[in-house]
Order: sequence, then structure tokens, then C-alpha cells
Amino acid sequence: MSGTTRCPYCTTRFKITEAQMEAHSGMVRCGYCRQTFDARPSFVSTLPNPQLELPIMNSPVETNSPALPVLQPMTLAEQVAIVDDVEEKRPQANRWPWAVAMFLLFTLLFAQTAYFFRVDLAARFPILKPALISYCRLLKCDVPLPQYADMIDIVSSELETIPGNDNRIYVSALLRNRASYTQEFPSLGLTLSDSRANLLARRIFQPAEYLSPAENRIAGLKPNRELDIKLYLDTTDLKPMGYRLVLFYPNHENAGNR
Repeated sequence: MSGTTRCPYCTTRFKITEAQMEAHSGMVRCGYCRQTFDARPSFVSTLPNPQLELPIMNSPVETNSPALPVLQPMTLAEQVAIVDDVEEKRPQANRWPWAVAMFLLFTLLFAQTAYFFRVDLAARFPILKPALISYCRLLKCDVPLPQYADMIDIVSSELETIPGNDNRIYVSALLRNRASYTQEFPSLGLTLSDSRANLLARRIFQPAEYLSPAENRIAGLKPNRELDIKLYLDTTDLKPMGYRLVLFYPNHENAGNR
């Protein structure tokens, strides 16, 4: 039987044979630091079967005997080969629990991303919208059209009096969606003022109030599309001289104005 042992003084590892082990009841001399030591406690057999290892003997020996076997240090390559052999013999850890845990973590992350960014995902990737709508049915949410007022411009607007009726006015405006995706129609806020910029009246128009019958409110304002609108008002005796028109979405802070 052969194997390896290690000097307890300088920790140098050596090869050792059964004959060397039995010659002096396990006592050997280190070929590096010249100290004598019992090779049996740190002996590691190169055979995988522990049944083949020799028992450790406890008989007294003469530690200064000149006839003790002198062991030569193992080379680095030999030590690495022994370490590699012992790792190869360790049982492989079960990686399935880790794989399942990672899969569940990824699924949870994907579900959260789909929920919080469902509006943008549906707008930028229309092919995903049916799946997102089905997903939202489970969570009792919806997938509305995007609402980014800063991506809709009031290109032009004008305040006019209806001929023959000084109490009737209208505000015409041209809206344009600069986004590359369809958006919900915004709400419009109209403020009327006198010649000194004093507030006279204020009103908010919802899409259903300013869209023509030909427009589909549910379909939204298509990307890069312009929309002509007219807002009719009965001002009675207000005699407005100025106005301000803004577009916005309820519960959103950003708004466009003219």
C-alpha cells in the first residue's frame, strides 16, 4: 500500500510506502527539515478503499535512530494531482433546488415588471397587448393607452366671435401627437380673461365634449397625427379679450399649454 504523509514540523508532504511505514513502526525522517516524526497520523492512502489502510501502531520507538527512512518532498505537480483526485471523489451537490429558486425568482421579477410597465410595454410592443390584458384580468387591473401630455403639442389656437352673435365664441386649436405610439385623448382646460388679464371664466372639456362624431375616443390619438378641434362657448356679457388653452390628463402633473 502506498500513500502520502505530512511532516508536522515543516508541513512538507511526502510519498510513503507500506515498507517504509512498517520498518520503524511508522517513524520516518523528514528530508526537508531533518526532523523525525510518526508518519501514521497524517497518512492518506492513495487507494479509495479505507479498509486497505494500515492500523496506527502505538509501540515505542527510538526517535533518534539513524536507520529511519528519509522521505523526499513531493513535487508541486504531485501534490496538485492528489488534491484534484480527492475533489473528484466528493459527491456532487444537488443543484436542482438552486435552479428552481432562480427560476421562481426570475418569474416573479418578470411578473412585477410586466405589471408596473404594462402601459409602456403595450404601447411600444403592440403584439404584447393581448397577453398583458389577459394578465391584468387575473390582477383586476387594466391596460390603458399612454398619457404623456408633454408629447402632445398645441400647434396653433385662435379665439373667434361667431358673426351676428357677440355672446357666442369659439376657440379653434390644432393638436399633434409627437409620440411614436397611440395616446389617450387629453382633457382641455380653457381660461377666459378681460383686457387686463383678469380671470373671467374657466372650463374643462373632456374628450367626449370636443371630439367630432367621426372620432373614436377609445382608439385614441394615433402617433404623429394632427387633430383639429373647436370649442364653442356662450359668454353672455363676459366680453373676453384673452384666453389660455392647456391640455392635460387627470391625476397627471405635466400639461401642455397655448
